[in-house]
Amino acid sequence: MHSTARLAHPLPATRLQILARGSSATPLVAPRRYASNVVSELPTSPSTRYLKSIYDFSVNTQSAATKNTIALGDEYLLPVYARPPFVLSHGRGSWVWDADGRKFLDFSAGIAVNALGHADPGVSEVLQQQSSTLLHTSNVYYNEWAPKLAELLVTLTNKEGGLGYAAGGTSPSSSAAKQGAKVFFSNSGTEANEGALKIARKVGKDRWATATGGKVDDPSCPKMRIVCFENSFHGRSMGALSVTSTEKYQMPFRPLIPGVSVGKLNDLECLHRLITDDTCAVIVEPIQGEGGATAATEEWLRALRKRCDETGAVLIFDEIQCGLYRSGNLWAHSALPIDCHPDVITMAKPLANGYPIGAVLLRDTIASTMTAGTHGTTFGGSPTACAVGHHVLNRLSDRVFVAHMKEMSGYMNDRLEVLPKWFSAILQPHVRGRGFIRGLGFNDVSHPGEVVQLARERGVFLLTAGKDAVRLVPSLNVTKEEVDIAMDVLEGCLSSLRG
Repeated sequence: MHSTARLAHPLPATRLQILARGSSATPLVAPRRYASNVVSELPTSPSTRYLKSIYDFSVNTQSAATKNTIALGDEYLLPVYARPPFVLSHGRGSWVWDADGRKFLDFSAGIAVNALGHADPGVSEVLQQQSSTLLHTSNVYYNEWAPKLAELLVTLTNKEGGLGYAAGGTSPSSSAAKQGAKVFFSNSGTEANEGALKIARKVGKDRWATATGGKVDDPSCPKMRIVCFENSFHGRSMGALSVTSTEKYQMPFRPLIPGVSVGKLNDLECLHRLITDDTCAVIVEPIQGEGGATAATEEWLRALRKRCDETGAVLIFDEIQCGLYRSGNLWAHSALPIDCHPDVITMAKPLANGYPIGAVLLRDTIASTMTAGTHGTTFGGSPTACAVGHHVLNRLSDRVFVAHMKEMSGYMNDRLEVLPKWFSAILQPHVRGRGFIRGLGFNDVSHPGEVVQLARERGVFLLTAGKDAVRLVPSLNVTKEEVDIAMDVLEGCLSSLRG
């Protein structure tokens, strides 16, 4: 952690062999081998290795190059982010380096994006090969990789559970899912949510017209309301922002889109009042990310599914942060009974390990409302994004990879679970989330931001979540040694708070 030695940048790749037509995107480099049964005895007291900071970020420690980059950003970038005063230059695995040689363990993973870590050789190779072959075509034409990635998403969901498929099944276990599923590719999670809400609005019109004998384009159709939940985060564009029920995000931009009702996660009593025959869509994160790493309960999700069925509302699970194995399964709802499943899943962050991509996965019964011209995107589903996504998803779904991830997340959880006992005056009693989306709740809402800063000064990147939590979302291939460093630093930060 004290080392300032820089990792050499990977050498530029020479012209590589083009991906074979029809081949699967198996790793183009030797897959990482994961040790098993590496979990050692847990510590019995907080680590004292990181009671003091190891990095000073004051202006007088900055190189001329760092000062110039920050000044350039201040002059030309829209000032919507309050960034720390250093410049990241390169990374490898779970580690990143800044331009002045400082080394950081990244337990933020680009905000839960870099599932395979930084500068992954396999991702880099696919990106180089595909971008030098066919970078972009638009959706006017088919490309090789969009159908393959869509197929992989559907078949993995079929096998591992979700969207009406029972885990371990070979066919849909719900009559609502019997026709299969479709995928629409976008460029981001926000766009995926916008697309899902747009589709749900159209389904609502269809269902109202069928029930009443009216016309789908009748402007008096009342089935247009949307339900979301407190502490949600679904994006920053106007539609997604309208269902992101956080005052600091919404306040400067009101009025937002009308017809949005807000409930409380895990509140059973509010569902009947909240979701009515006029509701076309309900959107929820099975595990809230930005809002505090809080998980919805099975009982509540079952009641939510039931109420949506009663009213004809489309149920959307935003799994942009918690999906694609971060929770320990393909989807955060994969292991739940099918009466807890959604009609639509949105995803993005880890799907291409940092290359921009998002997707909407929806049951055929919902997808059937969409025809040519009803939705579209210029860049979404590009051959490059989908080739990288196919490669990443193949690796994330590998059984050895998943087993390692579950072992490491279980070990991290064991270390996290003792912290509320050791620091009971500082921390709330329960650790939030599961898998590698975890949150520590604080009694004092000023402490999460302070802990993130203290950790950074000790060489570890963490995130806040909501008003009162610190969030840990490391790369999914993180090692035990890296978990130990992050936990030792976190314990040092908490000890510093305690004084």
